[in-house]
Amino acid sequence: MEHDKLIEDLKRGDPRALESLFSIYKDKVFNTALSYLQNTQDAEELTQDVFIEVFNSAGKFKGDSAISTWIYRITVNKSLDKIKYQKRRKRFAVITSIFSPDSAELAIDTPDFIHPGIEIELKERSQLLFKALNDLPENQKTAFILSKIELLSQKEISEIMKTTVSSVESLIFRAKQNLKNILSKKYDELY
Repeated sequence: MEHDKLIEDLKRGDPRALESLFSIYKDKVFNTALSYLQNTQDAEELTQDVFIEVFNSAGKFKGDSAISTWIYRITVNKSLDKIKYQKRRKRFAVITSIFSPDSAELAIDTPDFIHPGIEIELKERSQLLFKALNDLPENQKTAFILSKIELLSQKEISEIMKTTVSSVESLIFRAKQNLKNILSKKYDELY
């Protein structure tokens, strides 16, 4: 089924069109969400949320970009929103634990994340990388994940992020520099 026809069918509310889009893009959406959220269950839930959003907002899709770009944009935005929500929840948990010390609930802490696609001998390094990714500004993190983990072209990334290719190049460069600094500090702390 052609992608344009899928969108037209989706706009008419055809659930088979959603099923087709889901089968085409579910792995890409899941992997992108997993890179951001670093939790398999959260990434699975977010993948479902993305496709609900795709179904609900199909009428708003104008065809100015590729369907994949539109779906990546929804995934990135929902991932960033989820991270913001989790940070607010974590801050609230810290404040709650300060004001009610008898509470057994401790502040939520992100466990060491290991991306399932990483080879065993590289797991320790990947844990450090994913922790360092969380310290990057949102736009650098997005550009780096889409470029180095999802292996998208800078043109595709610029469309997803609604910016220029040169801005994407700059974001990736700054992300690499910041990661290098963060990782060298973490390495010095460990050894």
